[in-house]
Amino acid sequence: MTDNIDTLISQLTLEEKITLLAGADTWRTHAIERLGIPALKVSDGPNGVRGEQKDTKSQSSASFPVGTAMGATWNPELVQAVGAALGQETKAKGAHILLGPTVNTHRHPLAGRNFECFSEDPYLSAQMATAYINGLQSESVGACVKHFACNDQEFERFTISTEVDERTLREIYLPPFKAAVQDAGTWSIMSAYNQINGISASEHKHLLLDILKGEWGFDGLVISDWYGTYSENVPGGGLDLEMPGPARWMGENALAKVRSGDLDEAVIDDKVRRLLKTLEKAGLFRASAHVEEKSIDRPEHRALIRKAGSEAIVLLKNEADLLPLDPRNIRSIAVIGQRAVKVTFQGGGSSEVNPHYVINPLDAIRDRYGQTLEVLYAPGPSVHRQFPLLEKDHLRAEDGAPEKLTVRQYDNPSLDGAPFKTFQAGGSELSWFGESAPDFDPSAFSLRMSGGWVVPRSGNYTLSLTAVGRARCWLEGEKLFDWWDTADGKWTNQTKEINLEGGRAYDLRVEFASMPGERWRTIRVGCLPPQPEDPIGDAVAIARSADVAVVFVGLTPEWEGEGFDRINMDLPGQQDELITRVAKANQNTIVVLNSGSPLQMPWIDEVHSVLQMWYLGQESGNAITDVLFGETAPGGRLPTTFPKRIEDSPAYDNFPGENGKVFYREGLYVGYRHYDRHDISPLFPFGHGLTYTEFEYANFRVEASGEGIRAQVDVKNLGNRTAQEVVQLYVGAVNPPVERPPKELKAFSKVALAPGESSTVKFSLSRDALAYFDAARGKWTVEPGEFEISAGRSAGDIRCSEILSWETR
Repeated sequence: MTDNIDTLISQLTLEEKITLLAGADTWRTHAIERLGIPALKVSDGPNGVRGEQKDTKSQSSASFPVGTAMGATWNPELVQAVGAALGQETKAKGAHILLGPTVNTHRHPLAGRNFECFSEDPYLSAQMATAYINGLQSESVGACVKHFACNDQEFERFTISTEVDERTLREIYLPPFKAAVQDAGTWSIMSAYNQINGISASEHKHLLLDILKGEWGFDGLVISDWYGTYSENVPGGGLDLEMPGPARWMGENALAKVRSGDLDEAVIDDKVRRLLKTLEKAGLFRASAHVEEKSIDRPEHRALIRKAGSEAIVLLKNEADLLPLDPRNIRSIAVIGQRAVKVTFQGGGSSEVNPHYVINPLDAIRDRYGQTLEVLYAPGPSVHRQFPLLEKDHLRAEDGAPEKLTVRQYDNPSLDGAPFKTFQAGGSELSWFGESAPDFDPSAFSLRMSGGWVVPRSGNYTLSLTAVGRARCWLEGEKLFDWWDTADGKWTNQTKEINLEGGRAYDLRVEFASMPGERWRTIRVGCLPPQPEDPIGDAVAIARSADVAVVFVGLTPEWEGEGFDRINMDLPGQQDELITRVAKANQNTIVVLNSGSPLQMPWIDEVHSVLQMWYLGQESGNAITDVLFGETAPGGRLPTTFPKRIEDSPAYDNFPGENGKVFYREGLYVGYRHYDRHDISPLFPFGHGLTYTEFEYANFRVEASGEGIRAQVDVKNLGNRTAQEVVQLYVGAVNPPVERPPKELKAFSKVALAPGESSTVKFSLSRDALAYFDAARGKWTVEPGEFEISAGRSAGDIRCSEILSWETR
């Protein structure tokens, strides 16, 4: 096809070439019909494929575990299967590239998008990324690995300059991207929003041209993050495609630079060639480029999501073998917490999808064990940041369709004339992102959303209306909110308390109009229902009466999501108090943490068992129920360190930055490397995870072999349950001539063992596992000397070690 691509390039006019350098709209590139060049379509990910229908919620998608949960599986084969399923989902949405995986580093526990990334460790992240990409691209769908590079926080994310030295960049932050290119052959890479050492990532010569396209030999497409281009210098650099459209710097600006002689047309040709090669990989020259988006709820995807979820759950603590629960030995269970009935299955931001369904933990427990056990429930205190949306099952469209509201959208900002589009929304929130859309002008449209809202029970409700734009709202003909004539285009929120009658269907009408100048527009109707007088007291009462109490606590997309970093490591609201008081009422208390990143646990000594659940997608309830009742042994291990306090974290003194810069002064000492170096005991170390048995390590052997190292260890299941063990291999230089971390993960293997079964786990390391990046010489270097090779269950639980002498080979 190379000859055909060269021919196409020779037939394109300069204007047509420039047209191909920027998107046509939010999700597509331009097509050049006269030459048969189709459009490329991309879709947001990485833990599901949204398509372009999220705003109306007319399409649903499979919702998979988030990145940190995938990292917690420590199972590349499973992650590869997830990648393949996401490839099938991408094709169902008519897209050709999925914007994922996210391989940025867990540098600080409070970074807002940690949940979307695999790990704090570059090797673990690289292995997960390679597996994900191989699975995805096996379906002839391209990956777009993001965000290149050092996009490790949300504070000032569009402008902040990451100040990082070359060795730290090479050893900590670039390895997952390098593996994505050289081991998995990713089709594309997304440049980050931030600057690196004062230069925007989207025009960073050293990153994009010297390293990515030069050293690593990347022949794919470099795509900007959305609106992540900032100057007229972009066309001359390593960026190939500016998204979304219309063009800002890769249009008339690029054309003028070529015509003036400031930019060689050969640079443009290279960018066009990369795009055309991507179209060819996607098979778009052989098939129709347009595929209608579909929602396909595949049974095999349901099973895979459930399996991945159960393998991601980490058993942090299990005193007195309280878990697994045996329904033969207990008569009643108290399920406590709002996350049990409204589980957080995904983080907030561009990775969100509208799921086919979500299984909540309480429903799963009742469905499977409600006939055998008395299952009690108390919601506990609310943890909302904004008021929750109106519950879908209480909504009715104008034609009576359940769980819908009727929306009439107008192609003007004043609701004039006939609507150009009428559809049914699957909830009380709509949002739009971007400056262009296929069928309307996002800066000049309006809509009317209407239908019935059946109030669940009588009492005082507090309603809220939130909008970026002009808005007003009526309930049963009474105007509750109105800033139609006073809107300034900024985020506006108003609330009002009103007494409502349970069981009655109230007429709801909301009107909204966009305003020019903003890229994000939204309208949402929220509602705080009548609250119990003593929610913690109610929870304590049922806990006291039950044999076992399971408390579900955690975060929501309002507390953990794109665009903002977390405030602290605390559970929001009164959740810590809830756990403490329930634990005093019932000594058999289990805590399930529904979060995407570490949490403070001041109550850790007061409870017997703690499970880290993460965000597990649409099968969340089934996955956690499988683990609680021992249908599956917990197989997860922490992909990130859980500190005792935020002050212990490596970047505590250098986060989130100030005066436009964030200094990575901790250097190489990210995650467990920092805790090892400073001899700080975390709450739970990197790689930690218990299960429903114990394992014995024996006969550890290490030897130099040719250009590498061979190691092996015998692992035996000492218990009476089949379970998985993750054997972790660490390497540390002994008295090195340059500063190096005490140990670094260089290999791991996940093995399933039956009761009493043994297995010899073997590892083969190349000399690269012993190397460090010599910034003075600009290359990776292995010095002769002694290295400690260790095998263990976590960074804090090393079971066996050997010293190996390495001579220059």
